[in-house]
Amino acid sequence: MISDITHVYLMPGMAANSTIFEHIKLPEDQYKIHCLEWEIPNKKETLQAYAKRICKLIKHKDAVLLGVSFGGMLVQEMSKYLNLKKLIVVSSVKSHHELPKRLKFLKITKAYKILPTQLVSNIDLLAKYAFGETIKKRVDLYKKYLSVSDTTYLDWAIKQIVCWDQEEPHPCAIYIHGDKDIVFPHSCEGNCIVIKGGTHIMIINKYKWFNENLPKLIES
Repeated sequence: MISDITHVYLMPGMAANSTIFEHIKLPEDQYKIHCLEWEIPNKKETLQAYAKRICKLIKHKDAVLLGVSFGGMLVQEMSKYLNLKKLIVVSSVKSHHELPKRLKFLKITKAYKILPTQLVSNIDLLAKYAFGETIKKRVDLYKKYLSVSDTTYLDWAIKQIVCWDQEEPHPCAIYIHGDKDIVFPHSCEGNCIVIKGGTHIMIINKYKWFNENLPKLIES
């Protein structure tokens, strides 16, 4: 019956679009996938206010909300305003304590204010910040995934990441992290499902694991 369908909303990472989820497939008799996209924020919009705005795109009760990287931080904020069946956070951080030293340094020095212009003009640098690796021979692939290059958005996103103030992991979230993630290398500790060999882009290159295990995690 249609009423038995669980609606699964997917939020991509910083600067990425929903094509990062193109290989995520769930049983269609049980789940319907909805891909969210980044909207351009107001320059002074808080992450909490932005989360409330994106919550308006969640049209179903008891939905599943999954976010990747910065999208994982966003869905943790969104979950404060929604009644969810499950909250799943992939390749992200559970609190600001897990942010790497280079991002904490950006916060202290406020150097994040000069980064976005560089990122927009250098797709390789953007890939390094968003995915944890340079483009090399995969330039067309990364241009496909990294399409959100608006300077207002990048200014805002980097500030929200380095200034995120969550103190403790979300008590109801399912955290999934790769042990080879060099963007957020400190997130495998605590209550977390660790994917061996998983990098920051494991939602793309380890999609088979997610297709096999997401239904189990959603129904657990």
